[in-house]
Amino acid sequence: MIHRYSNGDVTVIWKPDLCRHGGACARGLPAVFSPRRRPWIELHHADTPAIVAQVERCPSGALSWERDSAGSGVNS
Repeated sequence: MIHRYSNGDVTVIWKPDLCRHGGACARGLPAVFSPRRRPWIELHHADTPAIVAQVERCPSGALSWERDSAGSGVNS
């Protein structure tokens, strides 16, 4: 299963089967990535460049991102 979270600018894609649960995302940007919260990814807590930078630090590749088409902003 793949989960997608969008802020209208970018969509963060989470592939739980790849996730090692090391917590790099939560330590780096805890307002956005909070494993105790549901949904655990809330992109409105940071600006897009900060989100992209943190996602690119994911050591397992479970998190990735893509640029959104104009204003889609749909979470799943």
